[in-house]
Amino acid sequence: MELSYYYGYEAEQFSFYRIPKLLFTDSRFAGISTDAKLLYGILLDRMSLSMKNGWHDEQGRVYIIFTLDDVAETLGYKTEKAIKLFNELDTKKGVGLIERVRQGQGRASLIYVKNFAGEKQTSERPKSRPRKNRGQDFG
Repeated sequence: MELSYYYGYEAEQFSFYRIPKLLFTDSRFAGISTDAKLLYGILLDRMSLSMKNGWHDEQGRVYIIFTLDDVAETLGYKTEKAIKLFNELDTKKGVGLIERVRQGQGRASLIYVKNFAGEKQTSERPKSRPRKNRGQDFG
């Protein structure tokens, strides 16, 4: 296979998954496989779609729906491998980067993607502070 080079802005024509560097440098995440870190990056990417769709619970927490079949299809794995990756990330069996909430009756589980960088916050939504208009001098 012979591939061509990128020229100018051609590289910007694609979408990319972003995986937080902290997942590779922080010792809390040392036991997670690279595949699970990739899945977490994909789940983070799905968060923007969920926010656009207004998918949040009564506490304001954004959730996503991404089934085992979605994982298997996206990453090219069998369902068993997708289960293993979810378990690595899950709060019950893994490191706690996601929390899956079953809805029952054949409906897909809700997935809450947790903040990898921060400590646990209270269930109260953080309040944003109004910004003061400042000039370009930051004194």
